[in-house]
Amino acid sequence: MTNDSEVRSRPLTSYVSRTDDEDEVRRLLGVGRLVTLTGAGGVGKTRLAAQVASSLTRAFPGGVAVAGLGELRDERLIARTVADALGLHDTAGRTDLEAVVSYLRPRRSLLLLDNCEHLLDGSADLVTALLRDCPDLVVLATSRCSLGLTGEHVLAIPPLAVPDEEVGTPEEALAFGAVRLFAERAANVLPAFEVTESNVADVVRLCRRLDGLPLAIELAAARIRALSPSQIADRVESNSGVLATGLRMPVERHRTLRATIEWSHSLCTETERIVWARCSVFAGQFDLSAAEDVCAGAGLDSLAVLDAVDGLVDKSVLARIDGTDRVHYRMLRLLREFGGHRLTESGDELGVARKHRDHYARLIDQAAGTWFGPGQEEAYERLTAAHADIREALSWSLRTPGEGAVALGMAVGVIEYWVARGAAWELRDWIDRALEAMAPETRGRARGLAVAALCAALHADLPGARQRLAAAEAIEDDDAAPYIAHACAFVRMLSAEPNTMVRAAEAVRLFGERGDVRRQMHPMFIQGVALAYRGDLPGARELLGSMLRLCEEAGEYRYRSMALYGLGVVEVCFGGVLDDGERFIRSALEIDLRTSDMMSAAYRLDGLAWVSARREEWVRAAELFGTAATLWDRCNAEPDVAVTASHRMFHDATRNALGAERFDLAFAEGRRRNPHDALAGPEALPDGEPADLPPLTPRESEIARLVAAGLSNRDIAARLVIARRTVETHLQHISHKLDFANRTQLAVWVEQRDRGPL
Repeated sequence: MTNDSEVRSRPLTSYVSRTDDEDEVRRLLGVGRLVTLTGAGGVGKTRLAAQVASSLTRAFPGGVAVAGLGELRDERLIARTVADALGLHDTAGRTDLEAVVSYLRPRRSLLLLDNCEHLLDGSADLVTALLRDCPDLVVLATSRCSLGLTGEHVLAIPPLAVPDEEVGTPEEALAFGAVRLFAERAANVLPAFEVTESNVADVVRLCRRLDGLPLAIELAAARIRALSPSQIADRVESNSGVLATGLRMPVERHRTLRATIEWSHSLCTETERIVWARCSVFAGQFDLSAAEDVCAGAGLDSLAVLDAVDGLVDKSVLARIDGTDRVHYRMLRLLREFGGHRLTESGDELGVARKHRDHYARLIDQAAGTWFGPGQEEAYERLTAAHADIREALSWSLRTPGEGAVALGMAVGVIEYWVARGAAWELRDWIDRALEAMAPETRGRARGLAVAALCAALHADLPGARQRLAAAEAIEDDDAAPYIAHACAFVRMLSAEPNTMVRAAEAVRLFGERGDVRRQMHPMFIQGVALAYRGDLPGARELLGSMLRLCEEAGEYRYRSMALYGLGVVEVCFGGVLDDGERFIRSALEIDLRTSDMMSAAYRLDGLAWVSARREEWVRAAELFGTAATLWDRCNAEPDVAVTASHRMFHDATRNALGAERFDLAFAEGRRRNPHDALAGPEALPDGEPADLPPLTPRESEIARLVAAGLSNRDIAARLVIARRTVETHLQHISHKLDFANRTQLAVWVEQRDRGPL
């Protein structure tokens, strides 16, 4: 099960153990199916929930998933976000909610739904549906207020414990969570800092004045490089009362937190305040180029933005997220809300939002230009990191008059990205909404309708596809002709209608005349398979071979896998050379596993099962069908109409040859196999699993050992056939448990554990 989280590297706030609270949350999860952690913003609900969830993986064999809603501003996307957290692709004929229910219904799982308060109605509706239809599901939610549902167990999370004013020694003070957090965070900023006899009274005074709120303590501790604990406490005491005046927050700790944020804001430079406000438009993580594009202007140049970002990181307003190739930043939601108010007050909100949208429109254009080439994976990673803000840019364009055409251009720019995410249905929804927002005569409408038709066909919604195609064809727009021909060819292939090859060839020709090799690829695949269906194996081999060569010359991988798979299908299903077919499909599978494309890998594994069935290696075929089924399940999908006939033919032949009992045994054995075993051959079976590394779960132990072996997150994701964000979330849980700040510490720890006592 895939996990998501609000922060994907070491968190902004250090975790200080809350043993009693953790025990109470676990107890409530044992007696109820919905537990909601409530409390003031910044009190530590998310961290507590994540800590408890990571400790319960053994209790929930169906998996523990984390779906963070903090990035969302659109209730329509709640179910899609949960589906993403589960690693589910869009599926034909199902809504996102139906897909989530279908996946969770047979499993005993824990779903952590984080930051629900700003989408309370939608969150409550989702939880109601899930608990009604998934009898073994347990939901742990965090929100500033309860969901208001029957059977909900609400646990108010208090601030960290603070000592009495009379506390004497540093050791006594450090027994309290608030003091311990301040000490840890201050030492991160100023390594020489420690709580001593001379400063313990001031540290205690400060933590008490901040009501033990973790976020407030974090912001205060960030000042330790310039101010002593006594000076920080004095300033908090002298400013907080004034700053809280007039706030519509009756709860004192809310007032305290707001006052602390106000105080932190007042100590920023004017440039830092401007950048704080402008960065509030980002929904998720962003890199420096995004900050420069959005924040520069009106007297600020790029260098000033860089300096301000650096200052905001130093003051804990921005969290730094270290990636493999670039640094990203993220603003905690409370600080983002504060900055958003300041942006509105400045009168710059519209202009900054448009800069934000324009940045992500350019990002999509850049990805489109590099997709068909060696930069494809980097483009995919950049779009994935920016996904929350791409959604926000689309939403802003749709709710802003006159911006629908820009939203449409963004949506249709890189359809391959959305398909690779398993989100073609979401893309179709964005396109449909953009079309509704545009005037009927707006240029580009026919192209948008054609791409929407293609998305509908990807989900076997052939009536919806034909309806959109008819609307596109009714518009006189030569620019849309190749897109219409492409979608029409795909619809005809799926419905086994005549002239599939003719329309596919038309799309290939028209895209070729425009020099658009990337968009020639899928129509070329359709044309090649159509030739094979007509019995023209030489023609199919030649065309798909040309597709493969174009991909190889460009240094492209995803369409290369498609071409190899097409060549394999031609040989396996249409009387060609079986050994060649196996070689092609295995090569495609190698690419899919390397790029963590689970849906494509499922097709390839199914194809290898066909190969074994053709050879009458029935046990091997059944095992491969089982391994493929594991991936279909992970994507919440099944072999769709494009390969249903071949799948059923070989599947039924295998089951008939073995008999139901032997088939089921071999199928179950295949389900337990790693997809990489299919590349190694039937003789390369695992000799047994290495021991777990307490306190880590089996999956965490597996990932920890791969880190120790020097594999990157991308390599680990490919090896385990899971999403890269799943690896990152597991590593976050590991860092929480072991209190490690980097991979080197983890690698040394694993080596020592596996070596055993000297």
